[in-house]
Amino acid sequence: MSAANAVVFLLDVDNTLLDNDRIVADLSDHLAQAFDDRSRDQYWEIFEALRVELGYADYLGALQRYRRGAMNDPRLLMLSAFLVDYPFADRLYPGALDVIAHLGRRGTTVILTDGDVVFQPRKVQRSGLWDAVEGRVLIYLHKEQMLDEVEQRYPARHYVMVDDKLRILAAMKKVWGGRLTTVFPRQGHYALDPANSAAYPPADITIERIGDLIDVDFSALPGTPRAGRTQQEAP
Repeated sequence: MSAANAVVFLLDVDNTLLDNDRIVADLSDHLAQAFDDRSRDQYWEIFEALRVELGYADYLGALQRYRRGAMNDPRLLMLSAFLVDYPFADRLYPGALDVIAHLGRRGTTVILTDGDVVFQPRKVQRSGLWDAVEGRVLIYLHKEQMLDEVEQRYPARHYVMVDDKLRILAAMKKVWGGRLTTVFPRQGHYALDPANSAAYPPADITIERIGDLIDVDFSALPGTPRAGRTQQEAP
């Protein structure tokens, strides 16, 4: 397929391919064990304040701010090691890599995620997702605002976006319209929050888990070879 005719599959990371809720739980447990419950709660307060300020999750940035109140505590050095060396590959959802390989036979797969410039790339690399998409990784502060750049880097007749946040899917659909098929895996606390589901229109396709994407038929999309499967439309 030429670039002008290709379908590009855009894949989010956190709670889409990777169980980020489990990572957060592990970090929270580690904070309580290495420090105490009060320090753990203080870290998450800083984290949430920074998320509001920046618009994305910044785990290392929150740790840097937390350091101001515990400047001489050597345990902070080990906490940063816990984050950087975390075994992210163990937190991939079942079937995540199989889905990427499956979609790669029908178009171009690209990781499209939000995050900082240090921790998020590390997460994508150590989880194996970077290699799975052969280095086609885009990380922005607000990906839904960067669609012109996405299109310049990976031009296509049609896009498919897989994301656990209906807010992101709705914002992208508003820009690309019929050129975009949205896929909503109901995984993680955002996706399972009834308030989030009620606030935005449903995706074009809803699945219960990322592994179910193998059973979705994308053969009707422009530039996609026929797969011979049945599409699961969202209710």
